[in-house]
Amino acid sequence: MSAPQNTRLGILLMVATATVFSIQDAISRHLGGSYNVWMVVMIRFWFFALFVMVLAARAPGGLGAAVRSNRPKTQLFRGVLLALEICLMVLAFVTLGLIESHAVFATYPLLIAALSGPVLGEKVGWRRWTAIGVGFVGVLIILQPGVGVFDPAALIPLGAALMFALYGLLTRYVGRYDAASVSFFWTGMGGALVMTLIGVWHWEPMAPADWGWMACLCCTAALSHWLLIRAYEVAEASAIQPFAYLQLPIASLLGLTLFGETLQMNVLIGTVIIVAAGIFTLWRQRLREKG
Repeated sequence: MSAPQNTRLGILLMVATATVFSIQDAISRHLGGSYNVWMVVMIRFWFFALFVMVLAARAPGGLGAAVRSNRPKTQLFRGVLLALEICLMVLAFVTLGLIESHAVFATYPLLIAALSGPVLGEKVGWRRWTAIGVGFVGVLIILQPGVGVFDPAALIPLGAALMFALYGLLTRYVGRYDAASVSFFWTGMGGALVMTLIGVWHWEPMAPADWGWMACLCCTAALSHWLLIRAYEVAEASAIQPFAYLQLPIASLLGLTLFGETLQMNVLIGTVIIVAAGIFTLWRQRLREKG
């Protein structure tokens, strides 16, 4: 039986998810600026893998049910893709800051809509294609190519957005064959596997105080995913997904107050355009699902 739908609770859970994700990103920015990104993400995924194993062990069927996948190669690739996307995004936080990184990363719903045709065979109408085009005008406003010296680092969060969009599409694809609990388990384990293979070669000593921040990062990562799972359990994804955009202003506020970042006018204008296009795309998807 599916859980009773409660949109108001789902919205509250999504707001909480966006808040915890923003705190998690601020901690990642701090640790990524002091230590090797591969190592930081590796430790985070070790804890995440432990978290998904505990959840799987407590679920019906236990670990055996979570391991059994009808698309194991795709599931493994999803976990690897997410881990590498997180590494790229932490690098963006350190290089560009939270504000600009999140502004560009906000394009991922538009990328999902654009790639849903070739990846999943879904039909994308002219209205959504128009919204996608408008959204990428917002990206150009943020990046300002041709104005002064273009910073190639600005492409890092765009690459992360593309990887996250592909991860989201593959999640929808494997959802046709595997339960959500199976996908969640493989995400944690696949990410931990690839990060261990890479991260152990980049190990470096960490100050005692930063081990405390590392523990906070691991806890916020687990809590944010748990909140997200609960949000999707109690409400339709299309109804609550727009509230995920709250991560952008919350993370920007943390960037301004904690790291002394500045909010440029072109970034503000471009972000508004991207978010408006993204919300329109989500709205069109909801209409399509209902129709």
